[in-house]
Amino acid sequence: MIIVLKIGSQEDEIQQVVAAVKKFQYEPKLIRGVERTIVACVGDERNHHTLESLIVLPQVESVTPVQKKYKLVSREYQAHDTLIDVAGLQIGGKAFHVVAGPCSVESAEQAKETAQAVKSAGATLFRGGAFKPRTSPYDFQGLGVPALEMLREAREKTGLPIVTEVMSPQDVELVARYADVLQIGARNAQNVPLLAAVAASGKPILLKRGVSGLVDEWLLAAEYICVHGNSKVILCERGIRTFEHACRNTLDLSAVAVAKKETHLPVFVDPSHAAGRADMIIPLARAAVAVGADGLLVEVHPDPAMALSDGGQQLKPAQFQQLMDELQPIVAAMGRQFAGA
Repeated sequence: MIIVLKIGSQEDEIQQVVAAVKKFQYEPKLIRGVERTIVACVGDERNHHTLESLIVLPQVESVTPVQKKYKLVSREYQAHDTLIDVAGLQIGGKAFHVVAGPCSVESAEQAKETAQAVKSAGATLFRGGAFKPRTSPYDFQGLGVPALEMLREAREKTGLPIVTEVMSPQDVELVARYADVLQIGARNAQNVPLLAAVAASGKPILLKRGVSGLVDEWLLAAEYICVHGNSKVILCERGIRTFEHACRNTLDLSAVAVAKKETHLPVFVDPSHAAGRADMIIPLARAAVAVGADGLLVEVHPDPAMALSDGGQQLKPAQFQQLMDELQPIVAAMGRQFAGA
């Protein structure tokens, strides 16, 4: 921590800050300039008081942290990339994965048909919503447990591991019996009790960035999971809310680059929720590969016009095949290969 004192601070005021710093188990180092005094506070900010409360002292102008608040997910803690096993598949490293499937599971036939279509095109995991957190309480909320059964049947038919969202701590044990990867959606990105509960499941976690979340907040959410003993976290950028309305959200590819630099965790991109429109998914997906993403999360539906949720952002199977074809040379150019290829 660096504490900058205001111009004209007297010696007794300086010593008051020094005493407060020592109280919080930091070692203060005074740097006396011509006009200002700076107190450099030596200690582990991740394990001690952050000292930010000292800003209330009238002689303190600013308190600036030096260390990152996230520790376990940082490159400083682990330099090499984390590789996550999902039902025998390796997430991270050179393999590039595409997770695909409908926004919502609507029927057993729809789930099986979509799973078979995306597998044929090269997807390695199948996604589908059983419990749907919708903005309006009048919108389709998902089929719940019957949808989980349909996902299990789709996995048995195709062999694709299942990714699905869990919305409450009470549902974690139930969903974990069906899913290979538990998804934390944007609305629950900072739901601390839920993060602790999914960590305890021992399952790999796909953690989406909050709709207005800062990168630091996203990584600290991952830190909550790791602190509870589960380092099998896949970060997922899905667009953030900005002033722009051309797309549903603004896909923040810079966040992908930052997350790859700052952390050792795999980073996926969800172009479907970022775009909110099917015609933008392929170009955004191409960009995600180029910026260094480890995988994609793409919504696919046999008949998007009849979908019960988010039909406008779901690709038809033929469009998904086009996506996979167009990604092939970009994936290769990035020194990767499609998983299972």
